[in-house]
Amino acid sequence: MQQPMQANAAGAAGPGTALAHGLAPRHVAMISFGGIIGAGLFVGASSAIAKGGPAVVLVYGASGLLIFLIMRMLGEMALADPGRGSFVEYSALALGRWAGFVTGWLYWYFWVFTVGAETVAGAKLIHAAGVDAPLWAIGFVLVVAMTAANLLSVRAYGELEFWFAVVKVAAIAAFIAIGAGFILSLHASAPLAVLLDHGGFVPRGFDGLVVAVPVVIFSMMGSEVAAIAAAESAQPAHNIARAARTVALRTLIFYVLSVLVIVIILPWDTLTPGLSPFTPVLDRIGIPGSSAAMTMIVITAVLSCLNSGLYITSRMLHELGSHGDAPAFLAGTGRNRVPVAGILIGCGAGFLAAVAQWFLREDVFTLLASTSGDIILFIYLIIAWAQIRQRRRYQDQGLELRFRMWFFPWLSYAVVAGIAGVLVLLAFIPEQQGTLLLSGLTLLVVLAGLALRKRRSRLAASS
Repeated sequence: MQQPMQANAAGAAGPGTALAHGLAPRHVAMISFGGIIGAGLFVGASSAIAKGGPAVVLVYGASGLLIFLIMRMLGEMALADPGRGSFVEYSALALGRWAGFVTGWLYWYFWVFTVGAETVAGAKLIHAAGVDAPLWAIGFVLVVAMTAANLLSVRAYGELEFWFAVVKVAAIAAFIAIGAGFILSLHASAPLAVLLDHGGFVPRGFDGLVVAVPVVIFSMMGSEVAAIAAAESAQPAHNIARAARTVALRTLIFYVLSVLVIVIILPWDTLTPGLSPFTPVLDRIGIPGSSAAMTMIVITAVLSCLNSGLYITSRMLHELGSHGDAPAFLAGTGRNRVPVAGILIGCGAGFLAAVAQWFLREDVFTLLASTSGDIILFIYLIIAWAQIRQRRRYQDQGLELRFRMWFFPWLSYAVVAGIAGVLVLLAFIPEQQGTLLLSGLTLLVVLAGLALRKRRSRLAASS
C-alpha cells in the first residue's frame, strides 16, 4: 500500500518530480544523528552552560524529552497513514494546507540560517587550523563541496553523511567514556566542589535556565530529519518509526551525558561562550594531542551539519513546490531524481547568510539568527497539535494504531502546554523579548505569504 501512495504524492506535481528511493535504513538513522550533532553541541554547549550554569543539564534533559515525544507523535502519524512525505505534509493532513505552508517555510528559514552558521564556523576552524585564505573563500569552497555531494545523488549524500555521523558519534562516545573514567578516579568531593562552589548548581536562577532553552533546542534540532530522509528510502513509514524509537532517545543520552561530564570536570564559569568546551575538558584530563583531534572532529561535525542543511532546504522547497506552496519549478528533479533547483537555492541562500554574518554587525546577525531557536518551538507546537487532531480522527474511524503516542490525550496536551509555557516565559525575560518579537514577525511574514497564496488561488478559480 505504501508504494502507490508515494507514487500518487509524487506524481501530483507532474512528471519529473519523483524523488529517488536510494537511502538505506542505516543512512536514515545516521542522517538523523548528522542533523543533530553539529557545532550546536561541540561549540554551542559553552553558550548554554554560560546561561544556565551546571543546572543547564536539566534543560538538555527536558528538551531531549520534548524532542523524543515529538518524534513519537511523528511516528504515530507516519505509520497510521504512510507515504505522505515529511512532517510538513502530516501537519497539513491534520490541520489543513495552511499548516503545511507555515511549517514548511519556517523550517526552510531555520535551516538556511543553520547552513550560514555552519559555513562560518567551518571557515573559521579551517582558517585557525592553518589554511591561509579569506574566510569567505573557505566558506564558499565548503558550500560548493557539499552542494556537489547533494547534486550527485541522494545515495552519495546519504553515504557521506553516514560516515560523518559515525565519526561524530564515536567521538562523543569516547569523550563520555574518558570523562566518566576521569571523574571516577577523583575523590568523591572533587566533582561536588566543581558543581556547587561556583555560585551553586543554579547560579543564574530560574531565568537563566529559561533563557538557555532556545539555545539548547536549537542545538538539538534534527531528529525530525528522519521523517524527511525516510521519504527517499524503500520503507518510509518503517524507518520513521525506527527513528522515533531510537534516534531521539540516543541523542538525549549523548547530549545529557556530554554536558554532565563537562560541568563536573570544569567549573562552568571558566568556559568561554562560543568556544568548544570539549577541548579544555580533554586538556584538563591530560589527553595528548586532544586539541588537534577535537578540531578535526568539530570540522567534521560542521561539514556534516552543512551537508544535512543543504539536503533539508532542498527537500522542503521540493515538497512545498509539489503542493503549490512554492513555485512549481521547485518540485522538479534532475535525471538522478534530486531537486536540483532547491539544492542550488539552498546553497545560495545559505552562503548569503554566511556573508551577512561576516559583514553585518555581529549583534545584528546574532539577533536574526537566534530567531531560529524560537521558530522551532512554533513548528513543534503545530506538529503536536496536528497529532492530537489526527489521533481523534483515527479514533473516530476505529483505526487500530500499530505505533502510538503514550497516555493520549494527556501527554500530548502536556507537550503543547510545555511549549506554550516556554514561549510565555520567554516573553517576560527582557533579553529574550527582542528575539521573540522577531520570531513572531517572521511568523507573520509567512502568514502574509499564505494569505497571498490563497488570494491568488481564489482569483485563478474565478477567472
